[in-house]
Amino acid sequence: MTNIVVLNNLVHRTVRVQAEPAAKFGDNQRFVQVVVTEFSLLVTHYPILFSKDADTGAFFCGAMLGIDEGENLFLKEGKGHEGYRPLNLQRVPFFVSGDDLAIDLDHPRVGADAGQALFSDGGEPTLYLESIRAAFQQLKPGIEMTKRFIDTLLKLNLLEPVDVVLGFDDGSKRNLVDLYTVNQDILRQLPDASVVELFRRGYLQLIYLLIASLKQIPVLAKKKNDRFLAA
Repeated sequence: MTNIVVLNNLVHRTVRVQAEPAAKFGDNQRFVQVVVTEFSLLVTHYPILFSKDADTGAFFCGAMLGIDEGENLFLKEGKGHEGYRPLNLQRVPFFVSGDDLAIDLDHPRVGADAGQALFSDGGEPTLYLESIRAAFQQLKPGIEMTKRFIDTLLKLNLLEPVDVVLGFDDGSKRNLVDLYTVNQDILRQLPDASVVELFRRGYLQLIYLLIASLKQIPVLAKKKNDRFLAA
């Protein structure tokens, strides 16, 4: 259940949010939707791949934080989140409603007894709330930018499915399906005019970041394997 309301510095003066990363607050996500403006921060930590929305069939871009469902291998309970924390994790439990900021009052992060205050005694936004506004200043336009980027990749037939097969020291295997990446063969065969257009729109750099991020798959697998060995 959700109870999303527009923030008000009078009505919500005493509301607090527990902002720290924690599984109980929803940070235990294997695949988190991201936007293109995050790519340069994501690429040093996570594989960046595409998947399809189960309801609409539309492609979206995500960072892989874990191998199994409900697993975030970068989440250190009680110690924060290793590396860059994607905006879609940072912004919880907030939303945008037009030009306003809204909050889900029924989210487990929200209460009155513990966490970050949203407003000062005088009703001014706190530094924490300003950081949430800053996150949405990247996230909101980033969603549309990412959609245009994906549309371009599809138009040029640059997305291909990729099956990720991983083996671990305990003898188990994982086959990650329904994931997509850039087809490098088709990329190399694009006409010069298409390559120039990708470059001018800044998309060529994004494509190279996507390709470079695939090197994080074995790093992610090692994190998973280390957990098996520790157990």
